Amino acid sequence: MNFLKQDRCPLCGKEHLAKVMTCTDHYATGESFDLFECKDCGFLFTQSVPVEAEIGRYYESPDYISHTDTHKGLMNKLYHWVRKYMLSRKACLVKKQSGLNEGSLLDIGTGTGYFAQTMKMKGWKVSAIEKSQQARNFSKEHFQLDVDAPEVLPTYASQSFDVVTLWHVLEHLESLNETWETLFRILKDTGVLVIAVPNPTSYDARKYKEMWAAYDVPRHLWHFSPSAMQQFGAKHGFALIERYPMPFDAFYVSMLTEKYKKNSFPFLRGCLVGAQAWMASLVKKDCSSSMIYIFRKKRV
Repeated sequence: MNFLKQDRCPLCGKEHLAKVMTCTDHYATGESFDLFECKDCGFLFTQSVPVEAEIGRYYESPDYISHTDTHKGLMNKLYHWVRKYMLSRKACLVKKQSGLNEGSLLDIGTGTGYFAQTMKMKGWKVSAIEKSQQARNFSKEHFQLDVDAPEVLPTYASQSFDVVTLWHVLEHLESLNETWETLFRILKDTGVLVIAVPNPTSYDARKYKEMWAAYDVPRHLWHFSPSAMQQFGAKHGFALIERYPMPFDAFYVSMLTEKYKKNSFPFLRGCLVGAQAWMASLVKKDCSSSMIYIFRKKRV
């Protein structure tokens, strides 16, 4: 197997990298992967992950919630209830930040297509990208959505979209800086870029340390703090306009972490930590388990 090893920080380009912890792939293989931090800018990433062409087996499980529609089990039922609520919130956020009732939208990493379908039903002209053939088939069968494969992304015309969204996707993409460049090119000058990612400086991440489920190695290559997200945006011509907490994520991530730790009553324990994390995010939103970042192109 071939591995992607970072000799320089993807954010600042410096070489002062150091191992900070080792995490286990509790989801698929039980293998261990090291997290490294740049000592110059603080960016955190998973070192020596399988290259994109070979990482597929680490996604192979019927329990991979973002690419399935199962309602089996309490946590999956909770996930789907929260998803329904969040779809409405996401649609409202897009409308508020773009100032548009309708427009052109690209959803990258659309999964099974629920958000893309939500925006389509609201009158938006929607394009979508998804790596999983199974998920693309689901979108076609259930929503009549024609979802493109990732290799189509570079072929989109410049300034094609009013809004581009990546909901918990950027942390999976191997070609990180190239993706930022493409996002800048395909977004209209007046457009809005919406990115949601887990937050490794959150309350629950600090509590659980290397056991935190949202590290999700090796599927999550990059771990974006609020500072790192702002720096990446600035590096590629974007200004960070606003950021929003995603407090519900702390409940699901904490329940999953308690399950990985093999603790008794993982649902109840996860709810307790999730509630504590939620309260922490009310005091300081950067403590939220996941964050939504709103970017616009910098004015020249």
